[in-house]
Amino acid sequence: MSLRFLRLLAPLLLFPLAGLAQAQDTRVVAITQIVEHPALDAVHEGVKDELAEQGYVVGENLKLMFETAQGNSAIASQIARKFVGEQPDLIVAIATPSAQTVAAAARNIPVVFSAVTDPVGARLVQSLEAPGANITGVTDMLPLERHLDMLQRVMPDAKRVGTVYNPGEANAVALVELLEESLKARGMTLEKAPAVRTSDVLGAARSLVGKADLIYLTTDNTVISAAEAVISVGERSKIPVFAADTATVSRGAVAALGFDYYDLGRQTGDMVVRILEGADPATMAVERVEQLDLFVNPGAAEKMGITLSDELISEAKQVIR
Repeated sequence: MSLRFLRLLAPLLLFPLAGLAQAQDTRVVAITQIVEHPALDAVHEGVKDELAEQGYVVGENLKLMFETAQGNSAIASQIARKFVGEQPDLIVAIATPSAQTVAAAARNIPVVFSAVTDPVGARLVQSLEAPGANITGVTDMLPLERHLDMLQRVMPDAKRVGTVYNPGEANAVALVELLEESLKARGMTLEKAPAVRTSDVLGAARSLVGKADLIYLTTDNTVISAAEAVISVGERSKIPVFAADTATVSRGAVAALGFDYYDLGRQTGDMVVRILEGADPATMAVERVEQLDLFVNPGAAEKMGITLSDELISEAKQVIR
């Protein structure tokens, strides 16, 4: 065999080896999301951006798979089983229903959840400090007492708080129970309006007219997906609508004291990177976002019959005009 022939053959032999090495170095991350709405979409973007910033680039050393369940738990289960069959390096589950379905299906694949309000109550982890299995993540448990302080500051005479929630979503039920206890301790009452589907949200909001002095929306995924329906009722009936997540303020809610769900996604992405690089999710404590920001919408307040004080507006990180 001539030397010239070997020189021509060498690159051809090395090419497949290089391709194989590149394939072996590529990590695969699957992301499942129960429904698309601004808050959860922001989590998704935050995860992707954090991965990229830490050197995991799609098309180079990272393959991303993404599916949304369109608010349907049965579809979420199908997605979970599909992803487990693909055997990715890690699965990210955004919101409680998606996290529960993935946890049930993925026994040997690391899972990182995000935007899950009560991971212990949802039976995802043994405890926040020591999850104990193949799953950990970032909780979006609300600082309810600080939220209620803000509501009473804006509407000190309000005694009846209305909320729309999905009784079939563990996240929503846990929050409503905590909310009812907190309001009772303040001498206030909670008027609950159930909505199992997004198409039920408008009717549920209408049922609160005459029963509630204000409406407070938690991070219930079913309701937040149809937040405009609640806001339209608030505008027509002059019932101020407040939200737990800041993204809903730009959609027409009066105010929210919360965190940026994009930051929640970035924090989630950082946990993903640590696990990809060898950390054990069983020993990684569940994390939460500590920074809270006030978002206000003075125009929305006027449409719903109230005026926000100049002092409150001056304290806001963002004023929606």
